[in-house]
Amino acid sequence: MPSQSANIERETIAMPMGSLETRRGFGLPPDLLAKARRRATYLSLLVAVLFLLALLVMELIMRESGINRTLIRIVCLTVGGLSIVYHILTRIRHLSHSVVLYAGLVFEVAFCAVISIGVPWFTFSNFGYVPHVTWASCIIILYPLIIPSPPLATLLTALAAAATSPFGRFILDATGTAPAVLEDYIGACISPTLAVALALFGSRIIYGLNVDLTRARRMGSYQMIELLGRGAMGEVWRASHRLLAREAAVKIIKPDVLEVGESEARRILQRFEREAQATASLESPHSVQLYDFGITDSGTFYYVMELLDGLDLQTLVRDFGPQPAARVVRILGQVCHSLADAHAQGMIHRDIKPANIFTCRKGLDADFVKVLDFGLVKSTRSLPVDGSLLTGTHTLVGTPAYMAPETIRDGQAGSAADIYSVGCVAYWLLTGQAVFEAETTMDLLVQHASSEPTPPSARTEMTIPAQLEGVVLACLAKQPADRPQSAAELAAQLEGSVAETWDPVQATEWWELHRPVRSSG
Repeated sequence: MPSQSANIERETIAMPMGSLETRRGFGLPPDLLAKARRRATYLSLLVAVLFLLALLVMELIMRESGINRTLIRIVCLTVGGLSIVYHILTRIRHLSHSVVLYAGLVFEVAFCAVISIGVPWFTFSNFGYVPHVTWASCIIILYPLIIPSPPLATLLTALAAAATSPFGRFILDATGTAPAVLEDYIGACISPTLAVALALFGSRIIYGLNVDLTRARRMGSYQMIELLGRGAMGEVWRASHRLLAREAAVKIIKPDVLEVGESEARRILQRFEREAQATASLESPHSVQLYDFGITDSGTFYYVMELLDGLDLQTLVRDFGPQPAARVVRILGQVCHSLADAHAQGMIHRDIKPANIFTCRKGLDADFVKVLDFGLVKSTRSLPVDGSLLTGTHTLVGTPAYMAPETIRDGQAGSAADIYSVGCVAYWLLTGQAVFEAETTMDLLVQHASSEPTPPSARTEMTIPAQLEGVVLACLAKQPADRPQSAAELAAQLEGSVAETWDPVQATEWWELHRPVRSSG
């Protein structure tokens, strides 16, 4: 499954898996269930190794003792075999977490049954007495502490496991191996009964902590399921609506991030609010859709976006190299559609870059583009008097490798600045390289402000049509007036710049080959 980038500014949102497990089964989010499943994997392997090692050690120690080792061999091999079988189950990927964990409860009962019958039988056969306490009691207590389960499931499992102790005593009595009286049955019940009580107590604490964590993740009507990425200011989570069968990506900013002074905290909150409001006002299908936003009782600001299945353009080129010209044109045309809508509403994105453009599967459409992260959006209808685009302590807004010359020189950012950034993105897609490269940020800014770019065809072995190269270089013109004058104009120029097309069939074939849909669960 694709994962959310570690940088929160890159809205790399992953394909959902196991989406409804928070509403059924163990009642925990998939990421907590996955952790419990991993513990079950390790535990089953550990038990198998320990019992097989115990068998080897006892074979060596008891070789000259004259003790009948047949029963202990059966016990060790049976427990080892059960553990290996369960370990294999935990590794079968198409089995859901809940199924695997419920199978673990069956494994616990079977484990206790083997111990409760085999160990007393071995002890009586060789030493003439039946122990009232076996390792089954320890298993009953420890299992729910290692692998949490709902209290009711823990209680029923513990009772079944505890019943194996008097049942084992009954087997010995019924077969005439070790006759028993009422006191023997009572003795066989005392330790397991205490173990059941301790198991239930421990389960309520451990499982309760997991439930509290799950509740703490709720943002409005959304339940946090899986952390997709973490950045300096907050986190992005995969989430599920508690009433609707819809998953989403929730971007949050934690209260401790705001402990930086009142003015700075206000600036951070204003940016998140601006991003939410700007995103909500956009109508282009190629702008990420906003579902909700708000502030929790604990002071956590959040907003909820659509969850996408795909990858950003930074990752696309990094993993698969420069892209065919026809595909680049199709992608950029959709970016222009989003920007045309934003510009028509008087908004400038100001941070167009590969990491903020996402190509994905959307229904039956492949290579459906979404423009993300409108956190630096600026309204041309409310520019400051001095035209400055500086924030905080005089820090330029945007990403240096994709910043327009006029933004660098005097802080002016109109729609032409977004056009320049689109040209930088096109350059990256076609060549796998940035327009300019430098050792320091200042040198990079100077090059964008004053240096002419090398034609992309000179920096790649990929075929780039001359007309497309001309459009890209026009976008990278130093003067805004020399660039395409609108996103719609740029889209039209791009459309006529290549002879071939990247049709839906090609797009679907690429996704099936490189990013096939994985089954959930």
